[in-house]
Parts: sequence; C-alpha cells; structure tokens
Amino acid sequence: MKLYDYPGAPNPRRVKIFLAEKGMDYDIVNCDMSKGEHKKPEFLRKNPSGKLPVLELDDGRCLSESVAICRYLEMIKPDPNLFGKDAYESGHIEMRNRQIEFELWSQIGTSWVNGPIVAKMGLVKSIPEAKELSDANVRRYYERLDHEFSDFEYVAGSRFTVADITLLTAVDFAAALVELKPDYSLRNLWRWHTLVSGRASVE
Repeated sequence: MKLYDYPGAPNPRRVKIFLAEKGMDYDIVNCDMSKGEHKKPEFLRKNPSGKLPVLELDDGRCLSESVAICRYLEMIKPDPNLFGKDAYESGHIEMRNRQIEFELWSQIGTSWVNGPIVAKMGLVKSIPEAKELSDANVRRYYERLDHEFSDFEYVAGSRFTVADITLLTAVDFAAALVELKPDYSLRNLWRWHTLVSGRASVE
C-alpha cells in the first residue's frame, strides 16, 4: 500500500496513526501541496477531489477520505478494534467522531482559511469576522470537551478509538497552526491529551 501524504497535514496524520495502531506496513509518497501537486492531472486520477490523504492499494485502486480509508483498514485487519465491538459501541463511536468533525473540525477549518497563514498564500480573501466567530466556537467546544472528560477517559468511553485520533489531530493542528491551543485551565482535556499523545502510534 502507498499513502499519499504531506508533512504536517492533519488528515493524512489521522490515517498514519490508525495504521500505526494496526501495525500495518505501507509506503509514504510525499505529495507537495505547496507546489500544487495534489491538483495535477495524475493525482486527480487518484482522487478527483484533489485532497489528501489517498491510499493506493497494490492493485492500483485508490481510496480517499480519512474515515473511509480507516474503515477499509479496519475491515482487512479487525484487531485492535477501533470502530466498535458491538452495535451500540459502533454507533456511539461514529456519533462522537461525527460530532468532532462537524462541530470542532469545521470551525477549526474556518479559522484556518481566514487566518494569517492562508492569507499569505493569497488563495482566498480572509473574513476576519468569520474567524472571530469560529475561534469562539472552537474555544466553547474545548470547554464542552473538558466537561465531558470529567466522566470519560477517552472520547467514546473507556478505550482508545478512531474518535480519539480525530480529536487529537484536530487539537494539535489548531494549536500549532491556527493559534487555538486549549487553555491550560481545561485540566480534563489536557489529561486526555497527555494520555493519548503518549501512545506509540502517536509518538
């Protein structure tokens, strides 16, 4: 298998952590987004959306979208289980993962697009008011997570799952590149962050 990656990109990182949890072998193919390689015809044949990551199988077939790739990997190597061991747990993990994607990742994305790094690229016209609102939404979600982690060790309960990978990559990207690091007063959130950051798959 080949994983098309770009250093620092959060969505390929989600898949790399998942692969490490599974102990699966793969090759990295660097796709330089700064040079627009993800928009070239040869890459668009692999993923018409022109986004990373892309997992290319040994027979040449390709999968894109982080969760779709992870679901494929879960099917071909079920253990360790990261998507749920029974009907309820599977639904609960899916629910938590989608909440993070729609309620946190979407807001981080808005802050990123309207922030200074993207502005320097000259790709879009930034909207300061949009960033102000999304920044506030991210901080409110951090507070919600801090409250939730007072009752649960991990995002979806008592064990590490794909939902923890989604949240970790969101928090780390927001802290490093969007100036949205959680406040240190959110002790439960930071307790969780320290816990999952210490996993071999993350390190």
